Amino acid sequence: MYIRELGDEFRDSVIALWDQAGLTRPWNSPKDDFDRASKGDSSVVLGALDEGLLVATAMVGHDGHRGWVYYLAVAESRRRTGLGDLMMSAAEGWVRRNGIPKIQLMIREDNVNARDFYLQAGYEKSDVTVYGRRLD
Repeated sequence: MYIRELGDEFRDSVIALWDQAGLTRPWNSPKDDFDRASKGDSSVVLGALDEGLLVATAMVGHDGHRGWVYYLAVAESRRRTGLGDLMMSAAEGWVRRNGIPKIQLMIREDNVNARDFYLQAGYEKSDVTVYGRRLD
C-alpha cells in the first residue's frame, strides 16, 4: 500500500468513496471540490492505494497561514485499521512540506465518530464559530 497525490484518473473512485463515507452533500459538488483541489497550486487530494484499489483519501490544502483537511475517508472494510491515522499523517506531512505551521479541519456537529477520532489523534476543539455564505 502507498499514498500518492491523485489526478483525474481517480476522480470517480474518489467521489464514490466520499459518497460511501457519507461526506458529500447535495448542495456541494464533490466533482468541483476534487477538480479545484487536484488542479490547485496550494491543494491536493491524497489517496491510499492497495494493489491499485483506492482505500482512503484526504483532501488537503493551505491558505498560506493554516493547512486544512477535508474529505478524510476510509473504505468501510478498512476502518479501524490505522488507515485514518496514516492519511492524517500524510496530510500533516504535506502541510509541513509547504511551510505551514498549523493544520485545522471542520467536523459537522452530528459526526460523533469523526469528533472522537480527531480527539484521539491529538486534535483539540477550537473555540471559534465558522460563518459562511454561498457565492454560487
